[in-house]
Amino acid sequence: MTTPTTGIDKQRIAGAVREIIEAIGEDPSREGLADTPQRIAQMYADLFSGLLQDPREVLSRSFEEEHREMVVLKNIPFYSLCEHHFRPFHGRAHVGYVPDGRIVGVSKIARAIEILARRPQMQERLTGQVADAIMEALRPDGVAVVIEAEHLCLSMRGAQKPGAVMVTSATRGGFRRRGVTRSEFLSLVQGR
Repeated sequence: MTTPTTGIDKQRIAGAVREIIEAIGEDPSREGLADTPQRIAQMYADLFSGLLQDPREVLSRSFEEEHREMVVLKNIPFYSLCEHHFRPFHGRAHVGYVPDGRIVGVSKIARAIEILARRPQMQERLTGQVADAIMEALRPDGVAVVIEAEHLCLSMRGAQKPGAVMVTSATRGGFRRRGVTRSEFLSLVQGR
């Protein structure tokens, strides 16, 4: 079985980090920085472990069940790195689906989000990828995903607007076709 860090060249990452440390005018052999390249290499191996995993495999461990009402899992925390600046963005994902003969354990939904978030990402793409993975793996009547996240590239650099939250959504199947289904999901996510 492939481990999540197979294929990620930690030695090469560590070498690149040493170059960056030198490029900013610091000494990479200084006591406080000596182990930093290896720590960052391990961090990147963890943060990008989703590149080597398929969320549909996790979601394929489903159960036959005739439940045909909406299932919602909300407030799923996640952390990712924006592909433009390699700065973190983090927040909460909310997922709803209407089963069509198959359900999945809620931990599998959270795990699929984690796999997709652990890649160089854009929030817009992540939202659609979560919806598509669930549609492909479970073949439900429909899926809706809402992601709310704060982007550190906006908070700590550039416009410097801490606390600003970006919200994205993706709908598939019955959630796209039926406004009442979409409205029910949004009201459940918003706690009304």
